[in-house]
Amino acid sequence: MTDLAGRIRDIPDFPKRGIVFKDIMPLLADPESLRETVEQLAAFAEPRRPDVVLGAEARGFILGAALAYRLGCGFVAARKPGKLPWRTISAKYALEYGFDALELHADAIRPGSRVLVHDDLLATGGTARAKVDLVEQLGGAVVGLAFVIELEFLHGREKLAGYDVFSLISYSE
Repeated sequence: MTDLAGRIRDIPDFPKRGIVFKDIMPLLADPESLRETVEQLAAFAEPRRPDVVLGAEARGFILGAALAYRLGCGFVAARKPGKLPWRTISAKYALEYGFDALELHADAIRPGSRVLVHDDLLATGGTARAKVDLVEQLGGAVVGLAFVIELEFLHGREKLAGYDVFSLISYSE
């Protein structure tokens, strides 16, 4: 087993003072850590039989696409407003340091599709909840949410009550 937590770099005061950013880039740069991360996420996801993995801009694209490939399913990208070239739906959410929104193409998820929501980080749960809302607006079923990192002290799981949530690495403070 690879020490995945040992591959996470802390960046103090980013993106603003008082925030400690958890940088997954060293984990992604290490082939063994990258492989282990995808395999552990896949072990959670496989029994849920997703049709698609939904990843959010930007780090959620990296492992989300790799995970979809590993699972043999499709990948759907949730993007910042104005980045998708076709008709979209949107969901707004609060961050621990501000507000934002995500959009999906209006035909990205077919009604009844089984969707695994993925992102690198679960913090306050705002981004994850927005992705769940987007899936459900299109008639999809969220079969689970898979994260690399969870900041437990921000209580993001509370916004995801009733959904199956998995994280590889948890920080309690």
